[in-house]
Amino acid sequence: MEGSTTRVGNNEEHRGCLVIDVATELSRTEPPVTTQYSCIYRVPPHIRKVNDEAYTPKVISIGPFHFGIERMQFMERHKLRYLKSFLERAHQKSFQDWLAYVKNLNPSVRSYYANIIKLNDDHLAKLILIDAGFILEILLRYYFNDKWTAEDETLLKPWLSTTVRVDLLLLENQLPFVVLQKIFTEAFPSGQNDNGFPSLLQLSFKYFAYYNNQGLGASADVSIHHFTDMLRIFHLPARLPDRADKDDKSEIHLHTATELVEAGLKLRADNPKKCLFDLRYSKGVLKIPSFKVDGHTEILFRNLLALEQCHYPYEAFVTDYIRILEFLIDTGKDVDLLIKNGIMANWLGDNNAVADLFNSLWKNITQVNFNTEYLNLYKDLKVFHNDPVNSWRASLTRDYCRTPCQTAATFAAILLLVLTTAQTVFSILSEV
Repeated sequence: MEGSTTRVGNNEEHRGCLVIDVATELSRTEPPVTTQYSCIYRVPPHIRKVNDEAYTPKVISIGPFHFGIERMQFMERHKLRYLKSFLERAHQKSFQDWLAYVKNLNPSVRSYYANIIKLNDDHLAKLILIDAGFILEILLRYYFNDKWTAEDETLLKPWLSTTVRVDLLLLENQLPFVVLQKIFTEAFPSGQNDNGFPSLLQLSFKYFAYYNNQGLGASADVSIHHFTDMLRIFHLPARLPDRADKDDKSEIHLHTATELVEAGLKLRADNPKKCLFDLRYSKGVLKIPSFKVDGHTEILFRNLLALEQCHYPYEAFVTDYIRILEFLIDTGKDVDLLIKNGIMANWLGDNNAVADLFNSLWKNITQVNFNTEYLNLYKDLKVFHNDPVNSWRASLTRDYCRTPCQTAATFAAILLLVLTTAQTVFSILSEV
């Protein structure tokens, strides 16, 4: 009886300790990350595992997600140099004043990241100030082409300069643009009213001009969340097509470029300065804006896809485009067709490697809906491919009309066959 009482007491004591432990954990729990402002994401594991390196910076880390990686420590010295130069431009505040200013921004900074940041406020403010100072200073130097020193020779080497620029476009390697804007405005308050002084958007557009194929202007109505988002805007059409209902895309399966050409379709390159997504079909001709595939193509497309998966699942225009290319390109033979028609420039060298690239981009990607223009394109191409007249005409052209001499010989043979048949018919009729 006494042992039973002891066990009951122990159980109640255990429950009491458990309640205290849970209450303690609850008190330490941070509020959930709000989705209202979140725009910078960790790439979902099922997407990242396909090619982890595509989402990881090579030489410079920006923001809290990749802070402290050993191989990027050599760039920390350059960051501090650029921060020092930036503070000299914005000479009205000391470093401590700037640190206090950025620390006041911490609550909003945390809200823009979709994952919890474990750095304390002092460390986070220091990180944001150093990274923002580096970014703003490099943008200013590229815009005004000033303050370059002998120490910049390393950073300005083409391979490193290009890698830094690509690293600054990775989804996990971002600072919120609104935070950069606040620091920029605080540093140059009078510059905002000076027509000769560029806006932060103008600085950003100039630095990343290589990716702005459409030549979009940095107008006041352009709103971006961060540099990855800006890269997406560079690719979007001026007028966004409507999105189709989810059920409308359930059975979409486009034929490969080889299959379509064998059915008689003509592929033509369109102006590379047009929107990359502006695929047009008319009267047996598919026009595709020409594009280049190089060593950074996969990285940039993967980060744009990841951004749309996380932030724009119902406006996934990059995803739509990659889906179309993934259908058109199945093997190196399809790549060869695109190259021969001036649509693709292959800087990777191996056509099969390009085919593998586009086939792998689609792995583990979820498509919620499809834009209506691509849906109509798919339907038109399906009708064209399934029309036996087109296949017969293409077969005739491919097998018997490849050269002018072969065409003449083919038509001569057809004419001879027709005349012979006619003579035979007339002979039979005359005997009747």
